[in-house]
Amino acid sequence: MRFPACRHANQSARTPAARPLAWLAAEPFRLFFPSGVLFGIAGVMLWPLFYQGQLSFHPAASHARVMIESFGGAFVLGFLGTAGPRMIGAPRLTSWEFSSLFLLHLAGGICHLLGRNVWGDACFLALLAGLSLALGVRLAMFRREPPPPPLLLAALGLACGMAGTLMWLNPAWMKTTEMYRLAGLLLYHGFLLAPVMGVGIFMFPRLMGHGFGEPAPGRETRNSWRNMILVAIALTASFWIELWVNPAAGLSLRFAAFVAALGHVRWRPASGSGHAGTLANALRCWCLPLAAAGILGPVFFAARRIAFEHLLFVGGFGLLCVIVGSRVLFGHSGKVERFHHRSWMARAIVFAIVVAALTRLSADFMPRVTISHYEYAAWSWAVGLLLWLVWHAPRFFNKDDDGT
Repeated sequence: MRFPACRHANQSARTPAARPLAWLAAEPFRLFFPSGVLFGIAGVMLWPLFYQGQLSFHPAASHARVMIESFGGAFVLGFLGTAGPRMIGAPRLTSWEFSSLFLLHLAGGICHLLGRNVWGDACFLALLAGLSLALGVRLAMFRREPPPPPLLLAALGLACGMAGTLMWLNPAWMKTTEMYRLAGLLLYHGFLLAPVMGVGIFMFPRLMGHGFGEPAPGRETRNSWRNMILVAIALTASFWIELWVNPAAGLSLRFAAFVAALGHVRWRPASGSGHAGTLANALRCWCLPLAAAGILGPVFFAARRIAFEHLLFVGGFGLLCVIVGSRVLFGHSGKVERFHHRSWMARAIVFAIVVAALTRLSADFMPRVTISHYEYAAWSWAVGLLLWLVWHAPRFFNKDDDGT
């Protein structure tokens, strides 16, 4: 079974030397991924600069926005911009669509790094709206395949991102603490968690050596739609329940939605494929457990909520971005078999990111060394991302026509 994103190859995109911009528009991850990594490094380095007196503003809001919108957003938009049209057999992004989206991405990230968060949020809102419009038009008018059910969760993530950002841009709406926190939950959690669950249903089986997680036509597809709708409702309801009913109940419901979406994935390597590679092992042994702990941890350690959220963001979302990004890069450069190899470079990358997550978590439990642990975590994260960027540098512009 082939992943829907591999069907209906656009023949015009197979000559990158002749039409480089059209080629990049067809596979926007090639610029979004490396730019996201650079923003991810810059976003954490705001803290060491601040503690050393080299920054003129407090970086808390800018750091959060850069990491969610410019780092996480780059991977979400790079993946959806590449795979979204292919999943429904529609035309790929045009050169002007890609150029507009990428410039908004760059402008938003730079604004946040300079402390101009209102302008950065405005660029991000326009970015999400632009991608949603581009994919929506293709879905309504040009699709040759029905949308796969997990695409609903990706759409939910874009909707959460736009709703949360729109709330930040309208301070008059933030009349209560609950509304302020709702904006944060929608942008910081909903925008990333929903696409992770949707994309994961497709990608994670493939990462373990199986086929892509595409439901069979008929009853299996109908059941998948029903499950995705229930997961989407549960995730959205968890925000409301956490804020207006009971925090522990809301977090528990979010955790249940996470488990329900990904619990049926076959986590054992495919028979006959040998041992799982370094990155596949990191996915099941580090990434998902850290993400689950980050979601559920505040139920038991409410006073350490921010620490556990960083466990989710760094060890969950962050590590997942480099794992899935690696699979995409290997697949689209004709080296897909290398993803399943054991690699010292991959181990070093995973080690650095996991150390960053655990160091950031421990900082809030050890007041005497909190600041130094913040800085250690930032440097460890930066090293991990820099290694990833160097490791994949030849593959960002190494073209393979199949890309499976």
